[in-house]
Amino acid sequence: MTPMKEDYLKMIFELGGVSEKVSNKQLSLSLDIAAASVTEMINKLVEEKLVSHTPYAGISLTATGRRAAEELVRKHRLWECFLFDKLNYSLANVHQEAEKLEHSSSDQMIDQLDVFLDHPAHCPHGGAIPDREGHYDEGSRVALAAIADGQRVKLSRFVDNHDLLEYLESLNFAVDQDYVVTNHAPFEGPITVQTDAGRTIDVSFKAANNIFVDDLSAS
Repeated sequence: MTPMKEDYLKMIFELGGVSEKVSNKQLSLSLDIAAASVTEMINKLVEEKLVSHTPYAGISLTATGRRAAEELVRKHRLWECFLFDKLNYSLANVHQEAEKLEHSSSDQMIDQLDVFLDHPAHCPHGGAIPDREGHYDEGSRVALAAIADGQRVKLSRFVDNHDLLEYLESLNFAVDQDYVVTNHAPFEGPITVQTDAGRTIDVSFKAANNIFVDDLSAS
């Protein structure tokens, strides 16, 4: 399997998990790839029975695609934990290094790395790490962009993308921070959030679709 196909499987897993469908637009935004190229790749993955695509409904992983995605995500996110926690890499820079390491890691090495790191459940940007048996907590699938004005949220996880993580670092965003959503600008403009201290932050529409939150107002 090519690295590009692996990136698609990981992103479909990240956006939709094992059950929810994702759209071509979501993949285009998250991977920063033209919509036509996304459609072409999805057709290839459908032919290889790694994903299923229901027109006007969305894209989801098949059982085979899900197993492949879980293995890739496990390797990738364990390496991210190692780079971030043990080698002091910045959050924005762990992805590219982990991408290289995951392709050269045997299952035995990953199992040993998991033990060394004391079996982390989540990577530095909040993504779930499947254990050796494939168990994990999927986490939030609610994007910040979908939260109504006035609602209070906790940042749960961010899509694993270098430019996005670099952007979020510039905003001082981190997993487990709380904010109140105060405004959605029209025509896919920025989403404004406010900290408990009263500081307001404008988050781009694209980024807000790649930030997943727990809606504290709903609990």
